[in-house]
Amino acid sequence: MRPINSCIFPVAGYGSRFFPVTKSIPKEMLPVLNYPIIHYAVKEAIDSGVENLEFITSSFKQSIKDYFEINHSLVSEFSDHLKREMLEKPQKLITGKQFNFINQDEMLGLGHAILLAERHIKEDAFSVILPDDLCRSEKMSVLQQMINIHKEFIDFCIVAVEEVPKSLIHNYGIVATSNSLDAKLFLVDDMIEKPSIEFAPSNLAAIGRYILTSDIFDILKHVEKDKSGEIQITEALKVKARQGKLLAYKFDGERYDCGSVAGYVKANSYFLKDLSLSM
Repeated sequence: MRPINSCIFPVAGYGSRFFPVTKSIPKEMLPVLNYPIIHYAVKEAIDSGVENLEFITSSFKQSIKDYFEINHSLVSEFSDHLKREMLEKPQKLITGKQFNFINQDEMLGLGHAILLAERHIKEDAFSVILPDDLCRSEKMSVLQQMINIHKEFIDFCIVAVEEVPKSLIHNYGIVATSNSLDAKLFLVDDMIEKPSIEFAPSNLAAIGRYILTSDIFDILKHVEKDKSGEIQITEALKVKARQGKLLAYKFDGERYDCGSVAGYVKANSYFLKDLSLSM
């Protein structure tokens, strides 16, 4: 089995919940203290052993690419070593790594975004991080936890889940399980995208961390688009569930939904309590 070496970062969305600021600033570039949201996502992937970074972006998000490149003219303005080091830190984070920026010209869903990276994924399995979900864990990253599980279940896709209040169930993909492999790992029977409370099979919600096997690309090419014309990853994961090849993992750690204003404020408050967490 080859190690999981690739991670896809879908970052092409409009960030409409943060209008009007996201008219000019990508949501992923909003700061949690002095690092943007995307920095935490990329660091989690690299700390988990990922070498190939695939950014599914759009033409109005050039600043994400700029962030990870050294601005030599700006660096030269500062003689202070600490300031220069901070300016160079984003680029040093991805030094020696492979990375691609792929434009998603139309917002056709998460499944469509993942499909765009197919030609760059060479492994048997790969990871996906949705930067909106900023995750922190005391011992190891959420992605590393999932990679460790995948070493035992190499033919399975894995989705990270957490329990959410009933009032929020309609915002998530919800998993149905009937067989627990241990206290935190479940075999998934089905997934329902944003169900109403009365039709939700559980309160276990999928969050923005996935391990996907390479056959997911062919599955995505054949799933039906939803009413909005989008290709949803949930529909492809349903196929894996019917094959008995989908696991849900209740991860160790905390998640902050930086795709919402309230979650974004909570993330900043959390990191402010311990400045060392902001690297």
